[in-house]
Amino acid sequence: MIKIIFMVSTFCLPSRIKVFLYNRILGWELEATVTIGLSLILCDKLVMERGSNIGNLTVIKGIAKLCIEENGSLGSLNWVTGFPLGESKHFDKDIERKPLLHIKKHAAITSRHLIDCTDSVIIGEYSTFAGFRSQILSHSINLKESRQRCKPVIIGSYCFVGTGCIFLPGSSLPNNSILAAGSVLTNYAFEEGCLYGGVPAKKIKNIDLAEYKYMHRKVGFVT
Repeated sequence: MIKIIFMVSTFCLPSRIKVFLYNRILGWELEATVTIGLSLILCDKLVMERGSNIGNLTVIKGIAKLCIEENGSLGSLNWVTGFPLGESKHFDKDIERKPLLHIKKHAAITSRHLIDCTDSVIIGEYSTFAGFRSQILSHSINLKESRQRCKPVIIGSYCFVGTGCIFLPGSSLPNNSILAAGSVLTNYAFEEGCLYGGVPAKKIKNIDLAEYKYMHRKVGFVT
């Protein structure tokens, strides 16, 4: 409760003052050049490297750690949530679960997405979780066991996720891949350099990486 009151009281402060207070009082690891908008951050640990940012009106709660590497971005109006570690009848069989979000360097989650980090969610280098209204779900009810279970969700490097996509627990998008708008990824997609799409998502075709400047860029932000 004390932490919630502290975070609410600092909500409207300028970014540079937030960074100072969060480092000094909470022991977080925020580089001086990061920017934090008007967002509510209720994770246990926050690590932000040089040039990274969190936008406005994003809510982050119930996760152990949020890590945003160099020039990574978590945009505005996102909902990032999870189920905290600790004694509970929920997920007691998933002893290795890690409720965290890791956005690697130059990767971006844009705006108005739902990210469930009951288990770990990793966004690879130079990848874009684009558009809006996409969902990552790292937990669900196992109907055979009649209990909730969770699995990590991983997006590889240099991936592009179109608007309105859904990732189910245990799903993984390999490096240099495109997931078409409106797709539902249900499991591991093993082959790199492909366009995936549909419900459930399947390989549509191989892509010629040499034709896509996106796959070779050195700066994550696309103008």
